Amino acid sequence: MHMGNMKQKLIVSVILTIPIILLSPMMGMALPFTITGIPGQNWLVLVLGSILFFYGGTPFFNGARGELQSKQPAMMTLITMGIVVAYFYSLYATIMNAWHPHAMIMDFFWELATLIDIMLLGHLIEMNAVMKAGSAVDALANLVPKAAHRRQHDEHYQDTPIDELDLGDVVLVKENERVPVDGRVLTGMPTLDESLLTGESVGVMKHEGDHVVGGSLNSNTPFTMTVAKQAQDGFLAQVQQLVTRAQQAKTKSETLADRVAGWLFYAATIIGILALAVWTVIHGFAFALPIAVTVFIIACPHALGLAIPLVVARLTGIAAQQGLLIQNRPALEQVNQLRYALMDKTGTLTAGNFKVQQVLTTTDAMTADEILQTAAALEQGSTHPIATSLLQAVTGDFPTVMHQETIPGAGVTGMIGDDHFALLNMPALHERGIAHDHTMFVSLADKGYTVSFLVKHDTVVGVIGLGDAIKDDARQFIADLKAQQITPVMLTGDNEAAAQVIAQQLEIEQVHANLKPQDKVALVTQYQQQGGVMMIGDGVNDSPALAQADLGVAIGAGTDVAINAADVVLVHSKPSDVLTLLSLARQAKRKMTQNLWWGAGYNLIALPLAAGILMPIGIRLDPMVGAILMSLSTIVVAINAMTLRLK
Repeated sequence: MHMGNMKQKLIVSVILTIPIILLSPMMGMALPFTITGIPGQNWLVLVLGSILFFYGGTPFFNGARGELQSKQPAMMTLITMGIVVAYFYSLYATIMNAWHPHAMIMDFFWELATLIDIMLLGHLIEMNAVMKAGSAVDALANLVPKAAHRRQHDEHYQDTPIDELDLGDVVLVKENERVPVDGRVLTGMPTLDESLLTGESVGVMKHEGDHVVGGSLNSNTPFTMTVAKQAQDGFLAQVQQLVTRAQQAKTKSETLADRVAGWLFYAATIIGILALAVWTVIHGFAFALPIAVTVFIIACPHALGLAIPLVVARLTGIAAQQGLLIQNRPALEQVNQLRYALMDKTGTLTAGNFKVQQVLTTTDAMTADEILQTAAALEQGSTHPIATSLLQAVTGDFPTVMHQETIPGAGVTGMIGDDHFALLNMPALHERGIAHDHTMFVSLADKGYTVSFLVKHDTVVGVIGLGDAIKDDARQFIADLKAQQITPVMLTGDNEAAAQVIAQQLEIEQVHANLKPQDKVALVTQYQQQGGVMMIGDGVNDSPALAQADLGVAIGAGTDVAINAADVVLVHSKPSDVLTLLSLARQAKRKMTQNLWWGAGYNLIALPLAAGILMPIGIRLDPMVGAILMSLSTIVVAINAMTLRLK
């Protein structure tokens, strides 16, 4: 059911309900505003009730069918039982009263109409409060181009749908285009952004014969590749399958409200049948039938339909004010069972921005600013992440570079005036036998930074540390998680050394590095065998794990794929907001439990009394008393939901 359809059903049902309320009694009792004496009044109510039953009841019939097919009767089955019994008994009462004017058989059209309306309203409130922003699978599909530049027999390239690519086809990938399918580099030495695979923003240089992943971004130079896997077998297709399976498994999990409704369904069915059998033996079927019908109808009190939606509406409103977008409310019910918080490194615990973090000088001849300007000048025209970071760190004009040359896998060189400069990495420095201060290198490498050396005439004049910075609130966040007896675990596609550096600074003991998406899913599943698991991430490579976890939390600044796969989105991208989420979720869980007790607890008294258990001593549930109890429980549920607040 989509929102527009549900809203339309509610509006039409309310319009039909108004005359039904005015023309029919409530549980056999005429209210002050009940209209009587209209010719054919009972038949008019029957017609209106029939339209309402078949039109407004459709969502519940469809839901009940699914629950019964899965052999898990729950809320939809309970609602369907109530409205089906109410309708058909009221149909029977209308016909019998017409044939036998003195029969005075009570109908339940008033209850039928209000029950359908309130249940539709409850579902609409919950749907309106919690709407999925989009589909994670669709977002994954958008990461690959719809067509690829395939080489033809005449050596020209023609755009071809990726579904039509065959193994061995040669494809051209232009600058700033995404790789269409998995394959191997044929010609060229591109630098690819494989963050969707590893979560790391640092570019990866590829050489001839290297494997490339469909969906990765070619950041600097055109290259050709051969198709190694067709679109339906590639990396992103596998991620799509992982996400889909995880989401389907999660939707099959029972909510607390469904469990309560299931218990009530069985209780009402058993008590109703026993009442029918016992009273038929004692006083006959005509006496027993109204008793059994009353049992079936009051088993589904109006309060139960609003018990959860009212809390959800309040919860999502407060959460939105705190920068929390709740997309899958039932997942929050697992909050008290959480024992592990599995989290990605880049973008979650760190800022996710590869940039200049520190500049060290080795001579008084050049200042830190001059070192940065010279390094950025050498990197002009390159789209490599190191070059981009240097260029972003410098303002003003750059010195003119002559004879600029890129050395693959090593760095870049050029002439500035009469001076020869080079920006090199550590292996290139060793290869050329250039001396350097190892202490400076270690001081930056220990922080997890990528280190570049600015060399002037074979002498190191400056050392630049580039990398990601830990988020300001990350350390306190980890400490607070531990205080709540939740064990933090780092999952990252980055290398072991870089992961350990961040983990040690944050005091995270359990670290898993060099992970692919399927590895993260396997680890989530493994930890789930030991307790409830919350997964926090922001990248494409996190999306299957976010969907698999008991509670998936996406960083708001992350990819659309991760956001759509998660249960909750942190709009402000602050890890500490997870603590606010946990606190709010615990409060909401408590309110939901209380409301279900109010909504269902009514039945603990009403069902046995309606079945006539105390009738031998002269006590029988008066229909008006039942109606008052039903209304009272609804009011209590509504007030209790409104008292939810973040402590």
